[in-house]
Amino acid sequence: MKRPLLLTLFMMVSLATFAQQQTANRPTLVAGIPVNYQEDSVGSYVLPELLKFADGKPVTTAKQWTQKRRPELLKLVEEIQFGKMPDRPKSLKFNAFDPGTPAFNGKAIRKQVTVYFTGDTSDHKMDLVIYLPSAVKKPVPLLMNISFVAYNQLIDDPGLRVGTIWTRDGKRAKADKPTPFGKMNVEQFLDAGIGFASVYYGSIEPDFKEGIRDGIRKTYLKASQTEPANDEWGAISAWAWGLSRAMDYFETDKQIDSKRIALQGASRLGKAVLWAGIHDTRYKVVVASISGEGGAALSRRNFGETVGHITDPSRYLYQFATNYHSYADKINTLPIDGHVLVALMAPRPLLLQTGSTDYWSDPKGEFLSAVAAAPVYRLFGETAPETTVMPAAEDTSLLMNHLGYFMHEGGHSVLPTDWTHIVAYLKKYL
Repeated sequence: MKRPLLLTLFMMVSLATFAQQQTANRPTLVAGIPVNYQEDSVGSYVLPELLKFADGKPVTTAKQWTQKRRPELLKLVEEIQFGKMPDRPKSLKFNAFDPGTPAFNGKAIRKQVTVYFTGDTSDHKMDLVIYLPSAVKKPVPLLMNISFVAYNQLIDDPGLRVGTIWTRDGKRAKADKPTPFGKMNVEQFLDAGIGFASVYYGSIEPDFKEGIRDGIRKTYLKASQTEPANDEWGAISAWAWGLSRAMDYFETDKQIDSKRIALQGASRLGKAVLWAGIHDTRYKVVVASISGEGGAALSRRNFGETVGHITDPSRYLYQFATNYHSYADKINTLPIDGHVLVALMAPRPLLLQTGSTDYWSDPKGEFLSAVAAAPVYRLFGETAPETTVMPAAEDTSLLMNHLGYFMHEGGHSVLPTDWTHIVAYLKKYL
């Protein structure tokens, strides 16, 4: 049993080193499927109509979108791509084992909270860490981050509980070893008057094919099931479901303004926060970093990773509804695409953050997805890309749009400089 080698593709990686690796290690054949990196070979395609109801009639108002067209598309995404997830469990409960401790030389108040998903408190639980700026005396906005590592590995704070993570061979281990990347600069959020929270994704559902045996999805299997039905949740929906349970806690904390919570995640967790924000409209803002195929990128563009690659049973089919794989060899019949995910966030703010050499994730496909979804944002009078010309790396001209887009110079990562832009975006929209 082998974990996906994702930890080398995340935050704070050296830009120069990663760019070199990106060029040298570009796969040309994955799961027996060729990979295209040439713009002249992406093929022709027609995207599914956003502003047209299933019966063919046009959508002309924001009200029509909200009341009828959005539910039509949401149902398709749920049943085909990510899978249906259960509601809030009746047995959900919280334990603030660290209810408020000064941190960062008094700049922050730190909280650590265990969220119990089931009545059995020995398993199926996640720990959240929350930092609130101590200088702010009223309820504060917050960025909720979902991470590939335990929060004690992410943040330099000796008061943090040492978490448990999943190893590459599918075993639990104490998160007491350094990781290949740097620490999160929490103080940049505090200085902006914004709180910061984080959760380790593996505490919700392990990230490997057999992870369902230990994850939250197992508890919802029917007596006759050994795995979810074809239209039921994959691991991405499980992670999104866990983020909704974090929101359930935020609504109980009087020091947090639960109406002003943003989500951020990278790579497969960029897909997870996008789906979480779509499904749970209590989240006000989403920052989907390098979400790629199955996220904001257009699947109909044959560039980099494809639905066939990502849903191959030997790779990541467990992350999606099984139905999704049935479109691997007939992508032009898929009734949704990445622009649908982007549009389903409307009218709430969404920032797509990508990298110029992240060819596998197709940064241009994410830009074109935003262009295609822009008319939905404009229905609500919100700003969105008005050009079909892709901005150059480090160009911030589209960054602060309600539907924003920013591409750094480099690969599949979230760089320290990206966080500067993300904080500016959050200050505007939170």
